[in-house]
Amino acid sequence: MAIQEQYLDYDVNGATHEAFIAWDDAIAGPRPGVLVSHAWGGSGEFEADKARWLASKGYVGFALDMYGKGIRGNSTEENAALMTPLVENRPELQARIGAALEVLRGLDTVDGQRCAAMGYCFGGLCVLDLARTGADVAGVISIHGLFMPADNVKGTPISARVLCLHGYDDPMAPPESMIDLATELSTAGADWQVHAYGGTLHAFTNPQANDPEMGTVYSAVADARATTAVANFLQELFPAS
Repeated sequence: MAIQEQYLDYDVNGATHEAFIAWDDAIAGPRPGVLVSHAWGGSGEFEADKARWLASKGYVGFALDMYGKGIRGNSTEENAALMTPLVENRPELQARIGAALEVLRGLDTVDGQRCAAMGYCFGGLCVLDLARTGADVAGVISIHGLFMPADNVKGTPISARVLCLHGYDDPMAPPESMIDLATELSTAGADWQVHAYGGTLHAFTNPQANDPEMGTVYSAVADARATTAVANFLQELFPAS
């Protein structure tokens, strides 16, 4: 097995974005592709490592870029300034992740009919919005994601299977928002699951998260459980992989 890596520039409405792609060149022919959508600070080594992990499991991992090439946040204030305009403009958010999906589908190494998406924090909201648009993806995985609904696609049927891996004590997505999401997904006809981890806060998969006051704390136990859940869900989506 030899994991190959590539940075790829792609266009979103005239702006250049940069993806990180990983795949195993020992696998012959196209295989499923999985988007990795980043947290509020922008795409970086965390997301690249997730793409590499996906490649090791037989997928093409595609760490997308929601902000634009080289645009990253380095503080809470900068991160919020990057994320907030997209949270407040859901059609633009949906267009950007939809564009990344089309680039993924077009890769020679990817079976364009077998694609999925996973995302962390803000990225969890992005992949949920991808499903909310009715995009033709097999499934999406929101990992300590944000759950706010998108009014512009309200009533659109959701064909993608949905998995949410959630810290029950996450202050950014309290239990009532989890219940609201469940109602929304049921109304849209989705095949959905929510795994809620007790005693677990936001950003529980990020070893650098250690801010109890903000509600972002790493949990090795929840991280391990989430990793297993992601692997199982992808195997369910793509059983031949």
